[in-house]
Amino acid sequence: MSTLFIIATPIGNLEDITFRALRVLKEVDTIYAEDTRVTQKLLRHYEIKKPVQRYDEHVAQRMHARIAEDLEQGKSIALVSDAGTPGISDPGARLVAYIREHVPEVSIVPIPGPSALVTAWSVAGVSADSFTFLGYPPHKKGRKTFFGSVRDIGIRPVVLYESPHRLQKTFAGILETMGEDATLVVAKELTKIYEEIWRGSVVDAAKYFSKEKGKGEFVIIII
Repeated sequence: MSTLFIIATPIGNLEDITFRALRVLKEVDTIYAEDTRVTQKLLRHYEIKKPVQRYDEHVAQRMHARIAEDLEQGKSIALVSDAGTPGISDPGARLVAYIREHVPEVSIVPIPGPSALVTAWSVAGVSADSFTFLGYPPHKKGRKTFFGSVRDIGIRPVVLYESPHRLQKTFAGILETMGEDATLVVAKELTKIYEEIWRGSVVDAAKYFSKEKGKGEFVIIII
């Protein structure tokens, strides 16, 4: 029986990958990746030579049938994202849903590992039995409504992802809807050289992460 492997990959430090993930990447017929260049860097580091195909937001819809056909022919396939666990804030979940519906006999196997969400939470020092994860805020339309819903949400803390290009806009959205006393934990560049875990008010966050400090990938926890 063919298998679709959902494989977690490092979120920054290339050493953060499991032995099992490496073994499966060596054994599959094809690897589908969000950005083939990022994945090829990981594969070269571990001397893995396998065909790598693009699977991202722009091509996902038209790739589903092709992947399903490969699986029907008995091929084993790995799905990876640029960093972390596929299916979280990327199109991986749609592929899993498509395969479950159209090729139900295929075995779908998770290979667990890094996740920016869980990594940030582990060092946030926040005592809570539950939280709400909302991924990336909208890029343009609906941002004001989005941050209003964050304010009114019933389960706190709230965890967001954000890129450096919209970081200050996200701080502004939090400030506008939740006020200057909103407390944040901001995790920057997790597992990388410039990793930093910062805690303080949204006003201070906007000041602290301006200019050079505002570069990198961020996880924001609104307490």
